[in-house]
Amino acid sequence: MSRVKAILLAGGLGTRLRPITDTITKCLVPVAGRPLLDYWFEALQRAGIRDVLINTHHLPDQVREYISQKNQAGWNVQEAWEPELLGSAGTIRANRAWCDDADHCLIIYADNLSTVDLGQFMEFHQSHSDPFTMLLFQTPNPTACGIATVDEQQRIIQFVEKPKQPTGNLANGGVYAWTADAYREIADCNAFDLGFDVLPRFVGRMKGWPFSGYHLDIGTHENLAKANGDAVRLFGESKPE
Repeated sequence: MSRVKAILLAGGLGTRLRPITDTITKCLVPVAGRPLLDYWFEALQRAGIRDVLINTHHLPDQVREYISQKNQAGWNVQEAWEPELLGSAGTIRANRAWCDDADHCLIIYADNLSTVDLGQFMEFHQSHSDPFTMLLFQTPNPTACGIATVDEQQRIIQFVEKPKQPTGNLANGGVYAWTADAYREIADCNAFDLGFDVLPRFVGRMKGWPFSGYHLDIGTHENLAKANGDAVRLFGESKPE
């Protein structure tokens, strides 16, 4: 069985959610009374993934306490503290060895609330020969996202980050799977941002996984209010594991 390790990109400042994020780091902002990270840990648990790296920056002690609780519950969660934010690709560069003992690495932007089945996502990733898979969803605002074009085999043949004149609305969902070799390739790119600096390099050798479920960036007050209203309906009253 393939071993999969995960990275939760969670170090952002969450400036659009101020004043909430003045005292609560963005990845722990409550959604329906529970920290946002809880929903991702439940998704990882359902997929059988227990090795997790979380990058931290703003209010890191809050995340350290959360990590401690998870490790006491049997997880293997490690922190990658960034005194200065390194960027999404920079986090991978700084943690190049994270996937050395794994076959695949799952990268998740932790500021989304999502019903994605990570097990199904990883099954698709491991079913094809390309080194990289990206979750794709239809966005109503393509100029604010990375936009992909796919062929009949779901191979991404074009990718443009925040295009001024988008050619479609199939957007990067911030959930990626890479082979361990591709992960190391990205680490060696010496890049800062995945969307602008790295993903275009994989055009023609990455697949898109279309997702039609719920997938929402909670990074604005409007979206956070929507997520609070939707979460109980979507996830029920389940308690943190």
